[in-house]
Amino acid sequence: MQLLDIGANLTHDSFDHDRDAVLQRARDAGVAQLIVTGASREHSPKALKLAQQHPGELFATAGVHPHHANEYTAECDAEIRALHAHAEVVAVGECGLDYFRDFSPRPAQRRAFELQLQIGVDTGKPLFLHQRDAHADFMAMMHNFEGRLGPAVVHCFTGTREELFDYLDQDWHIGITGWLCDERRGQHLRELVKHIPANRLMLETDAPYLLPRTVKPAPSHRRNEPMYLAHIVEELARDRGEDVAVTAANTTATARAFFRLPALQ
Repeated sequence: MQLLDIGANLTHDSFDHDRDAVLQRARDAGVAQLIVTGASREHSPKALKLAQQHPGELFATAGVHPHHANEYTAECDAEIRALHAHAEVVAVGECGLDYFRDFSPRPAQRRAFELQLQIGVDTGKPLFLHQRDAHADFMAMMHNFEGRLGPAVVHCFTGTREELFDYLDQDWHIGITGWLCDERRGQHLRELVKHIPANRLMLETDAPYLLPRTVKPAPSHRRNEPMYLAHIVEELARDRGEDVAVTAANTTATARAFFRLPALQ
């Protein structure tokens, strides 16, 4: 069984002391390939460097998360564009809107998102998208680029039925994380995931965040790792009424096609 984690923040400093061991544990759990999320001016270059150190196994995205939208200057735009000249960078983002935290002013978020959507137009690369409590503005901005963008995935989907079907109606993909395993906040996802077509569904850990709450025994440090993708796929398969091997094969094939990744030999 080969798994593909489409979003792990492996440049996070919590991995600095044992990153190689984290990757080995992921391999041992069946995670064959992994996309390292670039979500800021600082970490997008680090994501590329990590991907270059593990050719064919690790890949990267390059972008600026809405939390960091204030840093999206003209110089930052040029830096992100330069990163996209590298083949290891397979998607634009993480980019989008987050009105839940509002760590950056909403006008700055919208400007940074628009500029990164233009990178998507110019490069033709897939989009790795973030949306939280900003659905109307998010949809409006995406519609402004309709017909000019490549494939898109709404990563770490935690939203409503209405939001899910709005995304599916646009032929976008959906990334499911360990939020599915959170009995406090993710219970609604257990029903919704049944409605996601197999060729639109992908898996991610969003490590080190969102450790699945159903992992037993729970690690004392509470840090999520890519190896827990194996646990997420088991929960997802159960909720979809599928064999785990089927869910694993389908999500991996979908992710490889979406990000245009080679299969491992």
